[in-house]
Amino acid sequence: MRDHVVIAPDKFKGSLTGAEAAAHVAAGLRRVRPGVPLTLLPVADGGDGTVDAAVAAGFSRVRTAVTGPTGEPVVASYAVRGTTAVVELAEASGLRRLPGGEPAPLTASSRGTGELVDVALRGGARRIVLGLGGSACTDGGAGMAAALGVRFLDEDGADLPPGGAALRRLASIDPGPLPSRIADVEVVVASDVDSPLLGQDGAAAVFGPQKGASATQVRELEQGLVRLASVADMAAAPRQGAAHERAGAGAAGGVGFGAMAFFGATVRPGIGFLLDLLGFTDAVRGARLVVTGEGSLDRQSLRGKAPVGVAKAAAREGVDTIAVAGRRALTGEQLRKARIQDVFALTDIEPDPVRCMAEAGPLLERLAAERIAPAWLTE
Repeated sequence: MRDHVVIAPDKFKGSLTGAEAAAHVAAGLRRVRPGVPLTLLPVADGGDGTVDAAVAAGFSRVRTAVTGPTGEPVVASYAVRGTTAVVELAEASGLRRLPGGEPAPLTASSRGTGELVDVALRGGARRIVLGLGGSACTDGGAGMAAALGVRFLDEDGADLPPGGAALRRLASIDPGPLPSRIADVEVVVASDVDSPLLGQDGAAAVFGPQKGASATQVRELEQGLVRLASVADMAAAPRQGAAHERAGAGAAGGVGFGAMAFFGATVRPGIGFLLDLLGFTDAVRGARLVVTGEGSLDRQSLRGKAPVGVAKAAAREGVDTIAVAGRRALTGEQLRKARIQDVFALTDIEPDPVRCMAEAGPLLERLAAERIAPAWLTE
């Protein structure tokens, strides 16, 4: 007999973390169905909230001071369980870490992410799961690698300053101590971005404008990435080959490329890999229902986002999935193909989108108590 309900939402961006969303849904269900066992397992797809999801699943949080995207110190965290560490780029090098939200497309660096990896390695990690998304930089992962001892040098042998634009002057790369440090370490990139590093579908062209880059700056960043790819791929050819051509190299301003070229990383689909890491299959086995969700359930959700990944994984175990969202913009046919049986949106009970954002938690509780429980948890 199917028994418990698994509550596995992603974040409601700008309103709630995945853990907060799960707690509010649970509170609403308990209000009217107190006898139904609930399992809370917030999820993430590799972007913002990945460390929080890992902590909710039983990993320990480690906080440390690192370098923010524009050089200022920030306190960031990663998650660890045994010898596996989950490092989220957005924690150290994300857009949300920009002072005052002011973009710095040419000079922002991924160095802080590398510092998180460094701390995890020093702590004994032998498997690094690198969640990519929400980056403030387009530096091809050079800053991340530099934090672990790789030197990026100009023609005079001087270290380049941070940021993607400076890479146009790259002449050589000195790997330093990095190869020996990661010789027995597995690095996995968890990302659903399949963009290459270069070209019209690459890191600078597609994601540069999102980080504040003008058309001229996009061209400068592209030139820097072209130079980085040329020098790095030549240096790594015997072991890695042309990393810049691989799917996912363009993720997070090219940090996907940096992870492949300098760490020997493999790329795994973000939500699928993280569901395995978080133990979703064990949690859902024997469940009567899964409740997933995110802030906006729309066409972007169909491109490997967390709710669809959750629904498809639950369907493989024969469990129905419904979703909660701030707003929904998918047809019934799209939802059926995504294996989502029903959607309950905050706008169903509060038409004002401003209030939906500001009062997302209490509204989720109402939605769970007044709509979800009567429809899906009949006694």
